[in-house]
Parts: sequence; C-alpha cells; structure tokens
Amino acid sequence: MPAFLVGGYFHTAILEPDKLKNFKIIESTTRNTKAYKEISQGEMCLLQHEVDQCESLVEKIMDNRVCRDLIHGDDVEFERPNITELFGNKWKGKADIVNHSEKLVIDLKTTAELDKFHWSAKKYNYDSQAYIYRELFGYEFVFIAIDKKTGQIGIFDCSTDFYKSGMNKVEKASEAYDLFYKTEGFDPSQYFINKTL
Repeated sequence: MPAFLVGGYFHTAILEPDKLKNFKIIESTTRNTKAYKEISQGEMCLLQHEVDQCESLVEKIMDNRVCRDLIHGDDVEFERPNITELFGNKWKGKADIVNHSEKLVIDLKTTAELDKFHWSAKKYNYDSQAYIYRELFGYEFVFIAIDKKTGQIGIFDCSTDFYKSGMNKVEKASEAYDLFYKTEGFDPSQYFINKTL
C-alpha cells in the first residue's frame, strides 16, 4: 500500500479528522481491478481495507493513555508552522504536535517494522528533522511511531548524538545550497564529488 497515502490518512485522522472527507476511498481488493481503475480515473486512492487498518491504528494510539495525553493534552497545537535561520539560511517546518505543557514537539509516524525504526530514522533523515524542529520550536523532539502490521506503539526521544548527526546533515545541506544558489558564477555541470576509498 502506498505509505504516503496511508501515513497521510493516519495523520489526518488523529490531527484533523474533519478533513477525512477529502480522501477518496474505493471498495476494491487491489488497485489493479477494473472497478478501481474506473473509479480512480488515474488518481491514487485509498482502498477501504487500508482505511480500516488505519482506523485500527488510530484507535490503538488514542486508547493508549500516554499517547492520548501527549497528543490531546491541555496546551497543544496541531500542524503548527514556524521559520528559523540555521547556518545562514531560512528553514521552515510544520510540526504535527507542539505540546507546550510537556515542552515537546511530537511527530507521528507509521512504520513497516517498529523494531527497525532506529534504522529508518537514519535512512529517512529523521535526525535532521528532529534537529530542525528542536531549533524551530525550542522544545525536545519525540516520535510516536506505530507498526502498521502489529499495532505496536513506540515512543522515541532523541539523544544528543542523534541531534548532532541531524545538525551535521543540515549544515552540509546549507553548504550545498550556498554553493549551488549563492555562489556567483557557479556552474553545476562542473560539480563533482572527489573521495578516496
């Protein structure tokens, strides 16, 4: 199933349930059926069984007292945007949840395997995200992740090393941005990476 669609539905169901009506849902076993192709008209749509699975995950998150309190505490904001400057460049982001009572920025994630979330966090640059959002909002960053298959919940805080790794990636990205967009006369066709193995 398309992870981005399922993840989007999951986020919306928890943070903005009034917007669920914007999702096109088709009662079909797969996206290869004639019925799906006719109804979707080439658009990527959710299948009803994917929505059912998502609803089950949302229920598991909201049935967990710790998760529910972090997400729907006394002083929380959803989908909160902000802008800051890092390494001489403007960075913007929109936090899923800013919990002012707990002084946390919380990001919701669905994952294929919760046991491997720490690897996914590096692979998908969640360390950069954590660093940027900590700088954007001034609070520590926490991931609430749920395994799409088992429904197992994980709450992952960020170590000093994780933030530092993210900071290094953001600094490197800023240097690349400066080179490509702020260096007069720079010719990207002449750019290459030179390393010794």
